[in-house]
Parts: sequence; structure tokens; C-alpha cells
Amino acid sequence: MLERIITALVLVAVVLSCMFATQSDYPMLGLMVLAAGVAGYEWFKLMPRTTKYVIKPIAWSYGVLSAAISALVLYLNDIALLLWAASILTWIFSIYWVKSYPEYDNWYNATLKGIGIILICAAVTAIFAVWHSSPWWLMYLFLLVWGADSGAYFVGRKFGRKKLAPSVSPNKSVEGLYGGVSVAAIIIVVVAWIYLDLTLIQYLLFIILSVATVLGSVLGDLFESMIKRRAGIKDSGRVLPGHGGVLDRIDSLLAAAPIFAAGMYLLKLIGVDL
Repeated sequence: MLERIITALVLVAVVLSCMFATQSDYPMLGLMVLAAGVAGYEWFKLMPRTTKYVIKPIAWSYGVLSAAISALVLYLNDIALLLWAASILTWIFSIYWVKSYPEYDNWYNATLKGIGIILICAAVTAIFAVWHSSPWWLMYLFLLVWGADSGAYFVGRKFGRKKLAPSVSPNKSVEGLYGGVSVAAIIIVVVAWIYLDLTLIQYLLFIILSVATVLGSVLGDLFESMIKRRAGIKDSGRVLPGHGGVLDRIDSLLAAAPIFAAGMYLLKLIGVDL
């Protein structure tokens, strides 16, 4: 437990420093590229393979490719929206995969290598875009995801009866989902009421985007759990002592970040400047 707490404190300190300590893009950009590289390495280890051993040079090459594509998209940010759209479309398809597992698992094939690049690169570029808009909006995104996850954990642990996706993640319950959404709803209402000056329609659009982001975070968590279960792996990695791998920490953000970033972009197009 002490190891887990220490790791969490270090992570929070690093992320908050990159978010708030300087207005320079480079610390946050470097953190995102590094995260993409490590997440890519961990994703490759979850992929189908012909032997039970992971060829680490190939896995790291995949991680370097994830980092390089992320850096390219961050540099040529005009194409980021296409990447987010591809990611969101993939997440829509994944709803069926999660619901049909384990009866249907044909999705577990070599195409996941391409899907991994899309999901990882979309997430880190979306996080960077939200931060670039305002570090406080990125903090709001984190609060939504962490609040929903914490609410689901504590409510599910106390009141959980009906399983949400027993074949994918036996510990998650419908009651936990309600608890997580309720905590997120409190965060949404507080932020909207205190910090935003919007019309009624604009408030509704903001709430819809926020709820979609929360539901996306739940799907991201379930999807990564399903891939790990299919691969027979408990944790995506061991780079974070007490927490597992980078993917284990950003699984919810893989879906939530592109949804939120794309939503902010669309709202801005129609005149809702958050």
C-alpha cells in the first residue's frame, strides 16, 4: 500500500507540474510522447502472438512507432480531429465486443496492432489539445474520470449486486456504474453552476458532452480489462510500482479524452466557447 501511495504522489506531482508549472508546450508534449511510447510497448504485449514469449525489441519498436506518430500528430495538429474521429468510431464498435465477450472474440487478431496505434495516439493528442485549451479543462477531464472511477468503486463495493459485465470484469456492478455517474454528475453541476456562464441550451450540450465522456471512460476501462483477460495477463506492465502499467492508469482516458476533446471542438464550432 505504501508503495502504491508513493507512486501515486510522484505521478500526480509530475503531471501537475507539466500542466501548471510552465506555459511552455515542451514539458507536456514530452510527457505525452513518453506516455504514448510506454503505452504502445504495453499494448503490443497484449496482442495475439505465435509464441508465449514477447520479443521485446519488436514491442519497443511498436512503442517507438506509437510515440513517433503521436509526436507527428501533435506537430501537425490539423489531422488530430481525424484521429479522434477514428478512435471514437472504434469505441462505438467496442461496445458490441464487450457485450458479446466471450462468445464472440474475433476482434482479437492482428488488426489490434493498428487499433492500438489509433487509440493511444488519439488519447495523448486529445489530452494535449485539452490542456492547450486550458490546464483547468484538463483538470476537469481528470476529475470526471477519477470521480466516476472512485464512485463506482466505493458504491459497487458496498451495494454492488448486479454485474455490469461479468465475463469482462467480475468486480464491476451496475450499482457501481450508477454511483460513478452520480459522483461525476455532482462534479458536472458544480463546475457548470460556479464557473460557466452559458445559456440553457449550452448548459445542456455541456452536460451531454460530460456524461458521454464519463460513459466513455467506463467503456475504456472495460475494453482494456477484456483485452487483458483474453491475453491472460493481469497487469499491462510493471513500470508503475503498485499500479501496474501505464495502460492500467490511462485505460479510461483512452476513450474519454478523444470524446471530450472532439466535443469541445464541435461546441466551439457552434459558438459555445468553453
